[in-house]
Amino acid sequence: MSSEKRYKWRRDDYREKTRGLLMLNTGDGKGKTTAAIGVLVRAAGRGMNCAMVQFMKSKTDRYGEHDSLEKLGVEVLTMGDGFTWDTNDKTQDIKTSEETWAKCVEMMNSGDYHLLVFDELLYVLSYGFLDIDAVISEIRKVRAKFPYLHLILTGRNVDNALARMIDEADLVTEMTEIKHPFHAGIYAQQGIEF
Repeated sequence: MSSEKRYKWRRDDYREKTRGLLMLNTGDGKGKTTAAIGVLVRAAGRGMNCAMVQFMKSKTDRYGEHDSLEKLGVEVLTMGDGFTWDTNDKTQDIKTSEETWAKCVEMMNSGDYHLLVFDELLYVLSYGFLDIDAVISEIRKVRAKFPYLHLILTGRNVDNALARMIDEADLVTEMTEIKHPFHAGIYAQQGIEF
């Protein structure tokens, strides 16, 4: 895909003052994936080729975002075995994370996308299932090769181990939990959380 056929620009100087962004959605509050999906919807509406890869959500489940995004032509790959507290098998979690990251690397290097969302990648890095240095190195290479590519990484637990990822990013948004229905005994609801 030609990087020339990217967007309609309102002013000529926009081309010189823009580039692909590395964005992180993190924090203990709800909304990290939801915010990324909002950007996917916006980008797809502008004709950008987009995809989302989910690291931890179970590949056997379907979520509301799958149907909506697929109607917009956004590819969604759910490649996880369920959250780590569901699997209780660190060896399997590492293997699944490595396989999912390999798919992400393939997609980034294809040149076919304008926006990629790697949902829950920050969890995987925080848990040590992938080597953060290798991930940062690959992202740097891809960004140099495809300067128009936007990446959004989501997940909580951005601790000191991930400070380098924050340094690498162009935009970091932290969702802060102020109040959550779960603490009042209200469980996750279809259409709201999944």
